[in-house]
Amino acid sequence: MKVEDKKLGFEENLAFAEEARSLAKRLFKSAAKQARLSNWLCDTYQKARDKDILIIHNPGGWGTTDLAHLLDWERSVVEGVKATIDGMGYPYALVQYFRGDFAWWAHLLDMKEQARAFFTGKLYAAEAMAAQLRLILKHLEHLRIILVGVSQGAAFGDAVMKQLGEVSRIYSIELGIFFTQVPWRVITERTLAIDSNGLMPDAVVRRDLKAGIKAYTTAPFCWAKYQLVRKPMKFSHCVRVSGHEYYWHYPRVGKEIVGFLTRHFGTRSMEKSK
Repeated sequence: MKVEDKKLGFEENLAFAEEARSLAKRLFKSAAKQARLSNWLCDTYQKARDKDILIIHNPGGWGTTDLAHLLDWERSVVEGVKATIDGMGYPYALVQYFRGDFAWWAHLLDMKEQARAFFTGKLYAAEAMAAQLRLILKHLEHLRIILVGVSQGAAFGDAVMKQLGEVSRIYSIELGIFFTQVPWRVITERTLAIDSNGLMPDAVVRRDLKAGIKAYTTAPFCWAKYQLVRKPMKFSHCVRVSGHEYYWHYPRVGKEIVGFLTRHFGTRSMEKSK
């Protein structure tokens, strides 16, 4: 790399970092949140700057589960998207976006925001993420972004897409969207919404309260069983709602996602020939 290229790269990184810090200050009052946002932006920028596609995974549940601890079916979706993009020949980067804090008390504080979303379909966290994505696209004019989310992560992705409006370089794959978001959902040509795995109806999407109550009342016993055999499991992994599993190999999951990505991206050689 030439000295001039190194200097240009340093200046670009510095300019982005300054804008990231400025955006963080506009979005949040908390110094901790400002630091987390600007760090995520700078790290994501570095990973994506020489890539064609950025895959952003929004975890389900409280939105704080890393890839290693995802439910098997949710991980299979992320891995399937990665493999598909890789097979198309695109250089890509994968990052996660944690939309909440990890402590249990932070989840309780987040209930007010969730209630606002239930009644209005709006999430401040989605507005914040949309602003961050605009900043990334402003600096990386070649980049396209794919949001991937399940359950509450799918609802969050939908809320972000609504904030982005006509931004054409961002796509969203949403599986098993939480029923509270269904009335507010907006599906465009850049959105793939999958509400069934092809084997059985998803009780979470259909607001099947009977199935939901059964899942939550049996979950403590499942959790206790794993504790007794010294194989502790997260409580959220013990909440098993009928139809709310989207393994990549299920009839309406992998094939539909591959079709969606093929329609919008094709292979890299085809894209270059246009």
